[in-house]
Amino acid sequence: MRLYDPVVDHAYAIETLTKFLDGVNQHLSDLDSANMREGVTPTDAPQELELEEVRARLIESTYVPNLGGYVVDEWSQRERWWIAREAAIQALGRAQSAEEIAVFLRPASPSIAADDLHPWVWEPAAQLWAAGARQDAVLTAARTVNRRLQQKLNRHDIGETDLCMQSFDMKAPAAGKPRLRFDGDRSTRPPGLSWPSGTSLRMRTR
Repeated sequence: MRLYDPVVDHAYAIETLTKFLDGVNQHLSDLDSANMREGVTPTDAPQELELEEVRARLIESTYVPNLGGYVVDEWSQRERWWIAREAAIQALGRAQSAEEIAVFLRPASPSIAADDLHPWVWEPAAQLWAAGARQDAVLTAARTVNRRLQQKLNRHDIGETDLCMQSFDMKAPAAGKPRLRFDGDRSTRPPGLSWPSGTSLRMRTR
């Protein structure tokens, strides 16, 4: 089963496909009415509907590869729009259930929305992440956090692993060596102390 890219706007897809289907259903109804009336020639689809179909095709192929790539030249007006309708219905169903499917397929592990991350992490990484440059996004976030820590502590003499370890060292602050502490009990070693230093080392050695 295909997993959708996290940047797909499912709400927009649902709105666009629903509007397109309303137009297609109306046009199919008009065609049926014309066919039932003697001497009445079925009219072509409104130009607006054809423009909406362009957007619908792109969305359809986002959910199912080439779903919006159907060929209509060899079909009658009714058959041609019936094919378009079926493709839109299939894509709409996937868009409506995309979030539920993502939750169902998600590994049983802790998760956090990207924009719930600290601004130091997410803001410099957001555009790169959206562009699919995931490794560059993570590296940019790590470098930003390192620079921010240096600025906050006025420690430009060290960085990365050494900076993290010294910043959270349980020793009392010394001249030129301020410390960082989490809220709460400051007399015990902060939980996850090895995480920032380990992350920094991991970034540097990749």
